[in-house]
Amino acid sequence: MTLAGEVRRRRVSGGDINEAWCVELADGDRAFVKTRPHAPAGEYAAEAASLAWLGEAGGLRVPRVLAQGEDFLALEWIPAGRLDAAGQEELGRGLAAVHRAGADAFGAPWSLHLGAVVLPNAPAPDWPAFYAQRRLRPLAAMARDRGVLSAAGARAVESVCERMAQLAGPPEPPARLHGDLWSGNVLAGADGRPWLIDPAAYGGHREIDLAMLQLFGAPPARTLAAYDEAYPRADGHTERVGLYQLLPLLVHAVLFGGSYGASVERVARRYG
Repeated sequence: MTLAGEVRRRRVSGGDINEAWCVELADGDRAFVKTRPHAPAGEYAAEAASLAWLGEAGGLRVPRVLAQGEDFLALEWIPAGRLDAAGQEELGRGLAAVHRAGADAFGAPWSLHLGAVVLPNAPAPDWPAFYAQRRLRPLAAMARDRGVLSAAGARAVESVCERMAQLAGPPEPPARLHGDLWSGNVLAGADGRPWLIDPAAYGGHREIDLAMLQLFGAPPARTLAAYDEAYPRADGHTERVGLYQLLPLLVHAVLFGGSYGASVERVARRYG
């Protein structure tokens, strides 16, 4: 893959799945390009659509898409920095605004791509049904088939799915989700302000994004305080964090194996 106007390129860090490049262009600009052989059809188109959809909300910045193809996605280059105190608060307020922008349904017109994991985004009548049928059950089946989730673990996830209507929390309208919001997908710009990158967006429950943000390290206290000031979370949200972390834990079990299957089983037993 050669980008129009490309002068030279160098490898940069960009995650565990894609190759990442900094591409210098003839006009002096730079682009961030992600690519890998044999990417699932539609993966980069879904990410480009996700970026556009999140950007429409106006709450947080997203990189501009420069070009895309079946085997690559080229984005504007964002000089990296570190979130300052104002940036941490902006992340909370901005994420609340993105969530409030909402979605037409629980789901999206594109499939969900998380590396080699592809999940359906066809709408469901309500959030408990969507989370159980479009997320946990398909992922548990993949993890079981790969031998990374035990039969007992799969039964524990199924028990959670059967009780989802009681577990999922008060009904809320579909939120506009980033869909893969771990801390590494919040990029701090050189100005100390946040950008959202690498989305897998869809309409869902906003506590999914917030639970993911807390999975691999605690977000700044300012971020959650600013979020709750702008869009307070429903009662009982702290008790549901593990429930909504089942999704990324199952994805990691499918992609990386290891101890993630045991983590899924342990968390599922708390709720099932």
